[in-house]
Amino acid sequence: MCTGSDSASDSKSDPNSNGWTRARGAVLKSLVLIGGALLLRRLTKSTTRWDHARIVAESLNGEKFSKEQAVRDPDSYFNFRWLSCPAADMVDGSKVLYFEQAFWRTPHKPFRQVGTYAIRDAEEYKNFCDRPRDQRPQPEEVIGDIAEHLTTIHLKRCERGKRCLYEGSTPADGFPNSWNGATYCTSELAVLKNNEIHAWDRGYDDDGNQVWGVKGGPYEFKPAPASSFDDVLNPLSFASQPVGKRIEGSFVLQE
Repeated sequence: MCTGSDSASDSKSDPNSNGWTRARGAVLKSLVLIGGALLLRRLTKSTTRWDHARIVAESLNGEKFSKEQAVRDPDSYFNFRWLSCPAADMVDGSKVLYFEQAFWRTPHKPFRQVGTYAIRDAEEYKNFCDRPRDQRPQPEEVIGDIAEHLTTIHLKRCERGKRCLYEGSTPADGFPNSWNGATYCTSELAVLKNNEIHAWDRGYDDDGNQVWGVKGGPYEFKPAPASSFDDVLNPLSFASQPVGKRIEGSFVLQE
């Protein structure tokens, strides 16, 4: 989820294959705001498929840090804060999550505006999850502020014996990005047990040279052992919103 702007300036400042064809009966989709809003849509009555979407949603939700990785390799990785929470619950069963990243010392100054969707007036969404609910953009505003669709991350279930539950990426040719001399970027995402997330975003120039993002592997975000963040995924405490426009998927779960 590497689109948008990034104000971090250090050489290791920005964290973070082949794409797959869209699977028939896909059940997992997302949208992105300042950090990311994730739309999770149930397109079938199959309990199994909905369980996949629920597992991914619960894994993405909450407060996580890359502290352990930063301690192991401080020359390559920062201790970043990952934060995601519910933003809207729509009448068709779709759910929108908000997402952002910040340095752990300055959690209220998110440095990345990333996502698979553009968002109108992104400044209005900063610190969305940390604010009282009556001081956030309301669900109908969230839906109305979703703008241009930029890319899709295709997820599939991990093979037996691997640590992950789901993994995937954007298409190999990525999508447009202009930060730090890049012309395009790619994103890889893995969902592990215990709500751990691995995310690897990288930017490349016209010659295919990597110009931002870590080179040694993805950032590893693990849930905070004692987090003050308690915004839960279900149930959402606001009224469901009708979908007034067509919304493309940013995450597609393949079977």
